[in-house]
Amino acid sequence: MKTEVLRYTAFSEDPAGGNPAGVVLDASGLDEAAMLAVAARLGYSETAFLTGPAGPAEPGAAAPEPGRGFTVRYFSPKAEVPFCGHATVAAAVALAERIGPGELVFDTPAGTVPVSVTSEEGHLRATLTSVVPHVEDIAADDLAEALAALDWPAADLDPELPPRIAYAGARHLVLGAATRARLADLAYDFPRLEALMRRLDLTTVQLVHRAGPTLFHVRDPFPVGGVVEDPATGAAAAAFGAYARQLDLVPEAAVLTLHQGDDMGRPGVLTVELRAGDPRVRVAGAGVRIP
Repeated sequence: MKTEVLRYTAFSEDPAGGNPAGVVLDASGLDEAAMLAVAARLGYSETAFLTGPAGPAEPGAAAPEPGRGFTVRYFSPKAEVPFCGHATVAAAVALAERIGPGELVFDTPAGTVPVSVTSEEGHLRATLTSVVPHVEDIAADDLAEALAALDWPAADLDPELPPRIAYAGARHLVLGAATRARLADLAYDFPRLEALMRRLDLTTVQLVHRAGPTLFHVRDPFPVGGVVEDPATGAAAAAFGAYARQLDLVPEAAVLTLHQGDDMGRPGVLTVELRAGDPRVRVAGAGVRIP
């Protein structure tokens, strides 16, 4: 049987913006090697594969409505990843076009991820809720190696955004750029950064410049996925939300706006919501099919 591979972009209403992802709505006949081959052939940073209905609800979680719970796996062109935000948004929008907006539940290798899809002025918008996040320190030697691979002098870091490793389904190293110009100038040692990321089990390095109290510009090198840069990174946005809250950079309840992809010519906007009393992070954005 021929596998139908759909193409959607996430975090933009324009097919030429945001982050493109592959979506396979019925991957039940594919094994891991076949999924990896599809993702490699497509060449996007990730492809989402829906392999069956969701499993039993986690303790304390509501069971999905019949036909609205799915098991999902994510593959980059080089490897499987535990969670991918933009491919989650893409898959949710693809499903909403077929079964209607509403509540979805995705069983992912990282855990259960609820997704809500709404229609706003003719555009579909998906909001994912992350697994419970955490933030940890990075060793000084590992930080020095990351900066060397990026060719960033330590003086170019923003002291108000201290380096940390943040997790909300996947691990990301967060580094703050002191200036927008520093963020815009990205030319790194691909093999060197990839080696460090593999050793630290990182999915991306999230480079961040703070433009306002809740406004940020971000970029995400992704050599472990086989691409130089990810245009709009929902999993990293969720991890960054946890990071910003834990370091008291924003109030416990806040809505952050992340601009990503501008320096690649694929502008996208990610909305990150933090709620008081809930450790999870919500990431929202538009999605649209790529013709």
